[in-house]
Amino acid sequence: MKNEFRQIRIDNITTLYQIDMGVFFDKPNEVVSDLLEKLPVIDDLITSNLTNYTIGRLSYFDRAIIRYSIYEVKYLNTPKAIIINEAIEITKIYTDLDDEKQHKFNNRLLDNILKDF
Repeated sequence: MKNEFRQIRIDNITTLYQIDMGVFFDKPNEVVSDLLEKLPVIDDLITSNLTNYTIGRLSYFDRAIIRYSIYEVKYLNTPKAIIINEAIEITKIYTDLDDEKQHKFNNRLLDNILKDF
């Protein structure tokens, strides 16, 4: 079951990534469509928690991971501990380099953003 949920998350994150890159040509599923409607609020949360960094400097895939994680906690009421753990594991698979800094960055950012949820 855990792997099913992770695969759904990865599929939705990949769709967000493709949309951000301008290469997604299908109709997004209901969850991604709803997230896109709420994107300004989600991006404001991200931007207000970045220090000496802009949302545009995040890689497309990290931005998708963070956006989807915030959406799932804020709008789907998934427990934040589960989502932060999933985000870190997905980051380790897709965007972490050998120095392992990216998953630590995403973890700190999500901790800051989601502390009030």
